[in-house]
Amino acid sequence: MTDTRRSAKLTVRNATLADVPEILALQDRAYPNLPPDLPGMIRGQIQAFPEGQFLVEYEGDVVGWCATFIISEELAMSPHTWAEITGNGYAARHDEDGEWLYGMEVAVDPTRRRLRIGQRLYNARKQLCQAWGLKGVVFGGRLPGYKRRRKAYPTPEEYLAAIEAREVKDSVSNFQMRMGFEPVGVLKNYYPEDTDSLGHASLMVWRNPKFVEAPSGGKRPDPQTVRVAAVQFMARAVESTREFERNVEYFVDVCSDYRADFCVFPEMFTVALLSLEKRRLSPQESIAALSRHTPRFLEFMSQLAVRYNINIVGGSHPTETDDGEIQNVAYVFLRDGSVHAQEKIHPTPNERFWWNIKGGDFVHAIPTDCGPIGVLICYDSEFPELARRLADEGARILFVPYATDDRTGHLRVRYCSQARAIENQFYVVTAGNVGNLPDVENMDVNYAQSAILTPCDFPFARDGIAAETSENVETIAVADLRLDDLAESRRSGTVRNLRDRRFDLYRIVWNDGPGSGRS
Repeated sequence: MTDTRRSAKLTVRNATLADVPEILALQDRAYPNLPPDLPGMIRGQIQAFPEGQFLVEYEGDVVGWCATFIISEELAMSPHTWAEITGNGYAARHDEDGEWLYGMEVAVDPTRRRLRIGQRLYNARKQLCQAWGLKGVVFGGRLPGYKRRRKAYPTPEEYLAAIEAREVKDSVSNFQMRMGFEPVGVLKNYYPEDTDSLGHASLMVWRNPKFVEAPSGGKRPDPQTVRVAAVQFMARAVESTREFERNVEYFVDVCSDYRADFCVFPEMFTVALLSLEKRRLSPQESIAALSRHTPRFLEFMSQLAVRYNINIVGGSHPTETDDGEIQNVAYVFLRDGSVHAQEKIHPTPNERFWWNIKGGDFVHAIPTDCGPIGVLICYDSEFPELARRLADEGARILFVPYATDDRTGHLRVRYCSQARAIENQFYVVTAGNVGNLPDVENMDVNYAQSAILTPCDFPFARDGIAAETSENVETIAVADLRLDDLAESRRSGTVRNLRDRRFDLYRIVWNDGPGSGRS
């Protein structure tokens, strides 16, 4: 008997981080005249609310995409711009306690318009709204015919009234109304880059016919606890690479015995390998020699993560780039065997002078089995823009491996890390080196007091310190971090730094591109 079964040609599914390049390519095809999203925006949307990001695939190709998040009725129904309501495109204002599902983007492949892709995406939003028990779906809809008809209809309100009266046809608005959405007003200057709409949008609403008022609202995230361990590592001379690896494995073993999800090492903790050199090296020779250990270091640490079933933030290690430059790179070794890298963006004046370290050019949240995390190496923690980007991309724990030679340097990292925890309402884990290496220029002495820091509010530790080590001794700090406490703090804390940002006044624009807004 012939088997005539075939896999589905067209599927609707939730987007994943692996889909980001194809989503960006689809946006370029769908909106060639509008600014593209940043990759970090898409990652932020997915990590903030993975259930609300939908893809349509046709024969394996991504042909449709829509992004949504949950928002309060007060914000959704008040005058707003696309940048304000979406947190500059990152879905940073996603609110589990909100009453409405907000549609921030829709993109359909222009070569596949006969497959009813837009209809499928709008239906997916409605189904999600009903599954979460929300009041309805709301968004700012484009008015792409307004520019051509402005003489006949001087205001966007007049143009929208003409659409409702069927005096004119507007391709987007007419489609949305056929899908059951009702225009309830105009959002002026909603998305200025949309010149066809002269920047304006219609406030479109679909009311959930199955909505029942309930005190508990919609779904809530399940409580989730992540155990982290910060290793305060002693710099010491070793006789062989294997001896250094045994020292590292000892702490991984201890953290695993504590059933930690993350084991964190300090910045440049691999400098002990320089004690293997036969002669005293200049600073630049030292960094070049250390970078030659990179392949073995990566393989060894990755094996430890898998063998001990623990995620390892491998401090940082100098690495030679393809063009011969040296960067200070934090490697994250996940227990599934994958390896991620985060470059140090801001080398200190000493790093630039002594080691000729070059700064990196990307900061992104890293997906893990405990949710997205961020890593900022030492000096980078003193630049608040970087941590805010990681928070917008969904990071709930920030790891700060650091290396400082005196108390003043340590306190700069400590105070700034505490500030990052407060202003981004996430946890920050610092891990520093102790001990001395007399023959290693610029890393000969170390000072540290590693800590696990929290926001300062009622659900957290009294002093904003979940755990800390004693100063300048080799040890570890361990703490359980409740991610649901973060979610509760962001929703209804005494202060709500992320939610209360003035998106109407300021935003950070990264050099990898502007934002977009297609609902």
